[in-house]
Formats: sequence, C-alpha cells, structure tokens
Amino acid sequence: MEAMELGRRERKKQQTRHAISDVATRLFLERGFDAVTVAEVARAADVAVQTVFNHFPAKEDLFFDESGWWLGPAQAIREAPADADPIDVLEEHYLAGTRDRFEVGHLATWKQFVRTIENSPALEARRRLQAAELEITLTAALDERAPDHLRNRLIAAQYAAAQKVLEEQLMRVLPDHASPQELAAAQTELEQAVTQVFAVLRRGLA
Repeated sequence: MEAMELGRRERKKQQTRHAISDVATRLFLERGFDAVTVAEVARAADVAVQTVFNHFPAKEDLFFDESGWWLGPAQAIREAPADADPIDVLEEHYLAGTRDRFEVGHLATWKQFVRTIENSPALEARRRLQAAELEITLTAALDERAPDHLRNRLIAAQYAAAQKVLEEQLMRVLPDHASPQELAAAQTELEQAVTQVFAVLRRGLA
C-alpha cells in the first residue's frame, strides 16, 4: 500500500513537472525567454512560484528541460557492448534522437526553439555550459572503455562539432511553418547528412 502511494505521488510529481515545462516552453517560444518571468509561468500553470522552483532550480532549467542532448552520448557509450565501435554507437544515438524529435513533433518548433536561444544571452550561456559538459562526460565514458585519453578527448570534441554542424544543417533544410510533408522531407535530409558527417568523422579517426 505504501509503495502504491509513493508511486502515485511520483506520477503526480512528474505530471506537475511536465505541465509546468509545457506552459513555460509555450510562453518562451511565443514571447522570448527574457520577456517571460517565472511568476508568469507559475500563474499560467496554476501553481505557486515555489512549486516551479521545486522542479526547476533556475529559469534556464525550464527551457532546457531535456538533458538527453548533452548527457545522452555518454550514457549511450556506457550502455553499449564492450566491443562496439564508439563512432557507430554515437551515430546510432544521434539518429535515434532525431527520429524521436520528429515523432513527438519537436521539429515543428525547432527553428523557433533555436531562435529563442539565439535571442537570449542567458540561454546562449547555458547552452555553452551544456556543450562543455557533453564533451567532459563523453570523454569520461570513453576513458572507461579504453585508456587512450587523448584520442577519447578528440572523439568527444569532434562529436560535439558534428552535432553543431548537423543542427545548423537542420536549420537550413527546415522551412518556417513546415507542413507534415515538409517536416518528413527535412527529417530525411537530416538523416542523410548524419550519415555523411559520421562517415567523415569515422575516416578521420581511422
């Protein structure tokens, strides 16, 4: 009975977190990150300001609610078979992430999301910190597999660079206010670019 109650509380907690995040994202995309206050997010989500901070310690955490893009690569390496090629693992991880974004509808607001970051110094600074953390955590995960720190550091840096190039490519191929057909076409073009970029990365590290 106690376990059921704890499970119910955890589900309620997650539902509240998702509701706050969804409201905050909508407001940030509509008005810009710097123009929206935490108090406004709380009012729109019908919760107390302290409830927002209980789930999101800083305002930037409301925007960057998904940690997969910067912590996911290290996790993918740690979960991969010991004999798996790291570049293959990272390519599969990136492809899976792009397909997930397409399936849940994130590509429809991707350009707006990126522009919101570009228009906010606070978000730009947070994204730089996350990019640095990506390289640090990925290097550490690679070091656990093979004690070649210099090569592992290079793999992590090049993966971060590849991700940046691919996101820029997505901004180029994704139309504003894209239709479902245009979103699907952009997804296909992005997957082709992923194959090309990781082939170059693989040859460079051979």
